[in-house]
Amino acid sequence: MLFTNSLMAQQKEAILKVLHNLTTNWNKGDLDAFMQGYWKSDSVLFVSPTVPVKGWQNTLNLYKKSYPGHKGMGKLSFKIFKVDILDPNYAFVYGQYHLIREKDAPTGYFTLLFKKINGKWVVVVDHSS
Repeated sequence: MLFTNSLMAQQKEAILKVLHNLTTNWNKGDLDAFMQGYWKSDSVLFVSPTVPVKGWQNTLNLYKKSYPGHKGMGKLSFKIFKVDILDPNYAFVYGQYHLIREKDAPTGYFTLLFKKINGKWVVVVDHSS
């Protein structure tokens, strides 16, 4: 398959939309909707500063435990530094997250491995620090 600049630009735009949906759903306080941007599989890998977690449901459970309720979640924003389309089915994203909550404002960096599954880009590996 020829991977033209136009096709690469379309794929980047699709990934940026997934990232936008992640922040929108987070900021609504809806972790279940937030997790729709991740591959719903036991193979998903989330690596946090404290513990690696394998599996979509386990990742959702960790988020719910770590960020109880809408108030505990705060307001999330991303600064995206790089979106690399590696091939028609894989992409790499490097960025920074900012979380604003009532009592603190954590920030850090992340790398994401996206995979196109059934025509939809989803996160398969999330390494956040």
